[in-house]
Parts: sequence; C-alpha cells; structure tokens
Amino acid sequence: MSNKTKISVAILAASAAFFTSLEIHEGYSAKPYKDTGGVVTQGIGSTTKPDGTKIKMSDPPISRKTALEWAKAHVSKDEVVFRKSLDGVKLSQVEYNSYLDFVYNFGQSNWNNSSMLKNLRAGKYVDACKSLLKWRYVAGKDCSIRKNNCYGVYTRQLERYKQCMSAN
Repeated sequence: MSNKTKISVAILAASAAFFTSLEIHEGYSAKPYKDTGGVVTQGIGSTTKPDGTKIKMSDPPISRKTALEWAKAHVSKDEVVFRKSLDGVKLSQVEYNSYLDFVYNFGQSNWNNSSMLKNLRAGKYVDACKSLLKWRYVAGKDCSIRKNNCYGVYTRQLERYKQCMSAN
C-alpha cells in the first residue's frame, strides 16, 4: 500500500513503525521524571499506568519491556476513541500513525477540539496537515523558540507535518 492510499480507519491500527517512532521521540526512562510540561512521566512517555493511576515521582523503576507494554496499553485505549472520532474519514497508514502520535502526545480532548479533526471530517487533508503546526506550545511556552527548552516538541510537530504532507 502506498503512502497515499487512503482506507477506512476501522481497519487501520498502530503499526510497528508507530511504536518504534514513539520510543525514538519519547525516549525511555526507567525512573519517573517531569516532562517539558511538568507532568510526571515514566517509560516511553506514559503519564499513567495501564490501570489508570497517575505516575508518581516515588514509583519504582520499570524495565524497557514494561515501558513498551504500558505504551501499547495506553495506545490501544486511545485508538478506540480516536477511531470513533474519525467515523467515515479515510486515511493512509502514515496519516493514521501521525495523528495517533499527536493524540498520544497531546491527548484525546485536544484532538477532539482540534482543527485537524474538523478539517479531516470536511475532507480537507492538506489543511489538516497544516493544522499540526499550530501545536507548538507547552505550558505556555512557544517550543519553536530553542531557548524555551522544549524545541523537541516543535521538531516532532514538523516531522508529523512532513509525514502527513507526504501522504497528500
């Protein structure tokens, strides 16, 4: 299937490439830490454990295997709601992975209220890709400015945008 082939989201799922990319961007940390936005995080960007409890700074270290299991559990929950939000929208695997990565990073409520979703529902795929670039702020800081110490957030958005545009 080509990058540009769009199919029903009902038959798409996070690919192995999605999880590889997730670990590259999120990194792996055995011990809890505070992310750019000050949220306690552990593993591969997890802010909650699979049972829904929030990560605490006092939690014990976890293995890379456990971190991946937590990430997969989180994504599988996100995917159910994500797919429902896209009822009737067709996407390529590349677009699906990019937008699902956005949901993992910024949360389902931000996705549900985004211009990305509105544009996708209207069939405006390029506009949806461009909307990714609006999401460059964390904790009130513009991450496109290097000195704000969150530049990775912005570069990740640029990568999502580039992938998204390659599919359109």
